[in-house]
Amino acid sequence: MRKYFFPIVAVGSLVMVIVMSKTSATLKTSATPLGILNLEFAYNGAKAGTVLNAWQPNEKIDNIEVAKFNTWLDFIFLFFYSLFLLKACKILSCNYKGALQKTGLLLANGAILAGLLDILENAGMLFTLRGNINNAILLLTTTVSIIKWILALAAVAYLLIFGAAFLIRMKKN
Repeated sequence: MRKYFFPIVAVGSLVMVIVMSKTSATLKTSATPLGILNLEFAYNGAKAGTVLNAWQPNEKIDNIEVAKFNTWLDFIFLFFYSLFLLKACKILSCNYKGALQKTGLLLANGAILAGLLDILENAGMLFTLRGNINNAILLLTTTVSIIKWILALAAVAYLLIFGAAFLIRMKKN
């Protein structure tokens, strides 16, 4: 089973990216050009109100329900992406020594923290999507979202930069 773990979380992450991008397509409007990200970063009642107003049900679609569904799907996605980043950073870090290895291991742990923060973010967004506009919850949701994105993007940057460097080094040898 261990030998299948990494491919499973890699494929699961990719599948969830595709599924979530398709299911959330209608959330991108003129008022919410970033789709669900507009809600993630709605740090106060005015910002959240703008998002919720843009997603009010019409004769074609109920984007509030779409956003709820997409947020529930994110609970599956966070499982896959956090484990993928954890394993990928650990695997790559084994090819380095010193600070680069320690950085990879730190970012691997940061990927798990990103997944845990994503749970809090999703809970805050679901609270808001139910029409509960609470400035403290909105600020907390935005704060954990920002930290989550920093941690996840740092892991991705490590994989891209030092993965490419490793491949170049291997090609020269």
